[in-house]
Amino acid sequence: MNTTTRMMLTAALVCVAAVGCSKKVKEAPPVDTGAGAVTDPGPTTPGAYGPNDLDTDACLRQRVVYFDFDQYTVRPEFQSAMACHAKYLRDRPSSRLTLEGHTDERGSREYNMGLGERRGNAVSSALQANGGSGTQLTGVSYGEERPTCTESSEDCWAKNRRVEIVYTAK
Repeated sequence: MNTTTRMMLTAALVCVAAVGCSKKVKEAPPVDTGAGAVTDPGPTTPGAYGPNDLDTDACLRQRVVYFDFDQYTVRPEFQSAMACHAKYLRDRPSSRLTLEGHTDERGSREYNMGLGERRGNAVSSALQANGGSGTQLTGVSYGEERPTCTESSEDCWAKNRRVEIVYTAK
């Protein structure tokens, strides 16, 4: 083998060795808070929601949707909240929420269970229409079983006609 070929093979081997031995950068491990929970560093995309936004963002803190008597359509004043929660679901694919449907005390137990379910489905549809994933949503109807107000007045009944948005995984 001549000297030029040896020099070229040596140079090639040095280049391959240099690339193969280059330092590999590892990502920092998640921070342990000491309570056994792993702290999520938050969103990596600018403008994306993170878990802390559930408590700080005014739109995401609105987690109750109220309904008119005997109705199960989401009122227009709750559409912006639906858009915020749907965006959170898009930004946080591992998040899950439960939609708890409630009614006032009027009507039979069976009717109210069905109405609570229809209200939960209406909120689910609104979230999905805004881009939320149906696989992240679970609905449950409590009917009249869990009132927030126990008086027999229109003001009280209006508080009980609701769907509560409960995050089960942030």
